[in-house]
Amino acid sequence: KLESKVGGPLLVRGYRRVSLTPAGEILRERAQGLLREAEMAEEITRLAVHGKAGLLRIGFGIASLAAGLPDILTRFRQHFPAVQVSMADMSTPNQISALEQGDIDVGFVRLPVEHPDLETVPVLEERLVAAIPRGMPYRKGLASLRNEPFVVISRSVSSSFVDHVARTCRAAGFSPRIVQEVNELFTVLNLVRGGVGVSLVPRSANLMHVPNVRLLDTGLEEAKWQIGLAWRKVDPRKGDAPTGGALDPLVHNFIRLAYRPRGVAPVGNLKPSPR
Repeated sequence: KLESKVGGPLLVRGYRRVSLTPAGEILRERAQGLLREAEMAEEITRLAVHGKAGLLRIGFGIASLAAGLPDILTRFRQHFPAVQVSMADMSTPNQISALEQGDIDVGFVRLPVEHPDLETVPVLEERLVAAIPRGMPYRKGLASLRNEPFVVISRSVSSSFVDHVARTCRAAGFSPRIVQEVNELFTVLNLVRGGVGVSLVPRSANLMHVPNVRLLDTGLEEAKWQIGLAWRKVDPRKGDAPTGGALDPLVHNFIRLAYRPRGVAPVGNLKPSPR
C-alpha cells in the first residue's frame, strides 16, 4: 500500500531475502529520525509538565546582581539545565508593569511592593552606600555629608528609592539638599565624579567602576533594604488561565530555589499547576 502511494518499490523481494531499495533506505532513515524526534518531544514535554523545561522570563535590577542573583541563576541552571532563561534589566516599577502584562514570569524587585495581583517574598539584601569624590573627607560617616549637595535618581524613576535616601540621611541627623535628579545610576556616579554633588547609591554601583568616586559604607541599619522575588498571584477560580488557575510549575521551581540562600522555607500556598 505504501509503495503504491509513493509510486515505486521500497523492497527488493527475493526467494529467501528481502532488502530495501534506495528509496526504501531513505524512508527508513527518515522514519528512524522521526521516532527519535517523537521520543525527544515526549521527554521535553514530560520535563515541562514538572517545571523542568521551557522558557523562564526574569526581570531584575542592577542591585540584585551584587546582592546574589548570579548565584541563584547558577544553582537554577545546575538543577534545571533544560530551562531557557531570558533576562530583562528594568526598574522595579517597570517590572511590576511587566508582571501585570505577562511580559515576565518573575521579577527581583525592591521591597516593599504593595500590589493586589502580586505575591512577593524577600530573597536578597542590599544597602545604600555613600558616593563621594575621591579626596572628600568622610571621617564622621554619612553625617560628614550634611552640608553637601546631593545628586539622586529621579523620583519619576523610583520614588521608593528617593524616599529611602531621605530616610537614611535623616537617620544620620540631616535632610539631604537635592540639587540634581537624573534617570540613570551611571549618570549619578559621573556627576559625583565631576563634583556636582554627593549621593547615596546601591552597593552594586561598584560594578560600574567609575574612576575617582569612592563608595563608602554608612554603618546605618536604615541603609539596608530587601530585594524580593515577585510573581503574579494565582486564583484557583480562574480555570481559563494558562495554568488552569494554579502556579506555573516552572515559576514554582524557581521560587523554591531562590528561597534557599536565606534559608526561608517555602510558604504553603506555593502550589504548582499539574498542567
